[in-house]
Amino acid sequence: MAVETQAIKRPISFSAPVIGAAGGFAGIFVGAANGSSLMGIVLGFVILAVIGFVALALLPDSMEKTVRAGLVALMGIAGFVLGGLPGLVVGLLFGWVFGWFIYWLGMGRYRVPLPPYLTAGQVLWHYSFRVICGAIFVFLITPILVVMPLSFNAQDFFTFTPEMLRFDPEGYSLKHYRDFLTSADWQHALWNSLKIAPLATLLAVGFGTLAAIGLSSEHVPFRRAIMAILISPMIVPLIISAAGMYFFYSRIGLQGTTAGVILAHAALGIPFVIITVTATLVGFDRSLTRAAANMGADPVTTFFRVQMPLILPGVISGGLFAFITSFDEVVVVIFVGSANQQTLPWQMFTGLREQISPTILAVATILVGISIALLATLEMLRRRSERLRGMSPG
Repeated sequence: MAVETQAIKRPISFSAPVIGAAGGFAGIFVGAANGSSLMGIVLGFVILAVIGFVALALLPDSMEKTVRAGLVALMGIAGFVLGGLPGLVVGLLFGWVFGWFIYWLGMGRYRVPLPPYLTAGQVLWHYSFRVICGAIFVFLITPILVVMPLSFNAQDFFTFTPEMLRFDPEGYSLKHYRDFLTSADWQHALWNSLKIAPLATLLAVGFGTLAAIGLSSEHVPFRRAIMAILISPMIVPLIISAAGMYFFYSRIGLQGTTAGVILAHAALGIPFVIITVTATLVGFDRSLTRAAANMGADPVTTFFRVQMPLILPGVISGGLFAFITSFDEVVVVIFVGSANQQTLPWQMFTGLREQISPTILAVATILVGISIALLATLEMLRRRSERLRGMSPG
C-alpha cells in the first residue's frame, strides 16, 4: 500500500539539469521544424534550465501561479513568431506543460504518491517506465491522429495544405464525407459490410460460445488439442488461411458467394469468442448449474436462465471482437468473395491501388470512430464482468 510523503523542495543543482533535459527533448521537434535539431536541443536545454533556475532559486514559491501563467504567455508568443497560428497552439501547450513540470519536479511533488522507502533509482524507473509506455502509445496512435484531420482536407491531396497548416477555414471541407455518402460504389461496399459482418458475428458467437462451454468441462477428451485447432485462425498467417479457404470453397461451390464470405469471417471470429468466453468461465461457479438441475431445470433452461446471464459480458465482448474482425477484414474477402461481395475495406484497398481517392481518409476516420465506440463498450463489459465475478468493487 502506497504511503504519501510530504513534498520537499529539491536542490537547484538537481532540478535545473533535469528541467533542461526536458527542454532539450522538446527542442528536438522544434529544431527539426526549423531546420536544425541540434540547435533545438541546445537552445531547449539552456532556455528551460535558466527558466527553472529563475523560478525555483530566485523567485519566491508564492509566485508559482504567476510564473506558470507568464511561461504559457511567453512560449505562446514565441510559437506564434516561429510558426504562426499552429506555433501559437503548440507554444501554449508547451508553456502549460513545462510550467507544471518545473514546480512538480523542483518542489518534490513527484515523491508524494510514492512509498518513502524507494531509492532514487527506483523512483527514476517508476517514472521512466511511464514515459516509455507513453512514448509507445504516441508512436502507435500518431498515424491515426494524422489521418483524421486529413479527412477534412478541402483539396484532393493526402498531405496537409498550407491553408490547413494556417488553420484557414478555406482549407477544410466535408467534401470527402459527402463523396462517401453519395457514391454508389462506396454505399454498395458499406451495405455489403453491414450485411456480412453481423451474420458472421452471429455464427461466430453461437459456435464459439458452445465450443467454449464444452471445452471448459474437464471430462472432454483432447480438449487442449481441440482448443488449439479452434483458435488456429488467430495464429496462422491470414494469407495462408485465405488461400486455403479459396481452394476449399471453390470445390464445394461457395467461392464467390455471400455465404462463403460470411462463413469465412465467422471462422476468423470464432477464436475471439472462444478466448473471451473461456476467460469468463474461469470464475464461473459450477455449483449454480448443479443447483438448477437439482431444482428440476433442464439443461437448456439452466443455460439461458443461470449460465448465460453470468457469462454474457464475455459473450458480447467476443461478439464485438468478431464483428470488428469481419468489418475490417480484406485479405480473405478478396480470395473468397467476388465483385458483388466487395466490402468497405476492399473498396478502400481498391481506392488506394487504382485511383488514390481521398474519400478513403473519410472512411478511415469513420471506422476509427466505430472502433473507439466498440472498444469503450468492451471496457465497460469487462468491468461489469469483474464485478459479477467479485474481482472488483461495485
